[in-house]
Amino acid sequence: MTSPPYSDRVPGPSQTVPEDTTRRRFYLSIIYGLWGFMSLALSIPAFVYLLFPPKVRKQSEWVEAGDVSKLAVGEPVEMVFRENRVDGWKVASEKENAWVVKLSDQNIVAFGPQCTHLGCAYHWDDGKREFQCPCHSSVFSVDGNVVSGPAPRPLDRYEAKIQNGKLLLGALRESGAKNA
Repeated sequence: MTSPPYSDRVPGPSQTVPEDTTRRRFYLSIIYGLWGFMSLALSIPAFVYLLFPPKVRKQSEWVEAGDVSKLAVGEPVEMVFRENRVDGWKVASEKENAWVVKLSDQNIVAFGPQCTHLGCAYHWDDGKREFQCPCHSSVFSVDGNVVSGPAPRPLDRYEAKIQNGKLLLGALRESGAKNA
């Protein structure tokens, strides 16, 4: 009996090749190492995002709405201003508006732009000297109180203060119930 050609290259029962030196084991360790590295590289930002919430940015609660010197006493003016809103990681600048009435040089009232009935936008009627909601016929006086209509309470008000001739608006506060 003759032995097959190249028999000295194929390990037999008496010849063993150490497992840690095979080509297959080397390639598998490279592949698993790359998988582990990629998994780690992708999971670190995910864990940081999930475990460490964004820092609360302490922003000024007061937003500049406009110049007070241009307002006439007793005449409502619609002022448009920009307000930054923070939603998690996202900061959005939104356009807001308020109806502002100058009662005296140091006393200003700023009303929210929605009717207290269903949140419709209302407007100032110069001829009748009242705020009117065109959707459901609510009517409000110049001081924000309900004159007629289905509105359940006076207009909501912004916190307002004057600083260096500028009107600063704070949070919008819901007004109390209508007095019967």
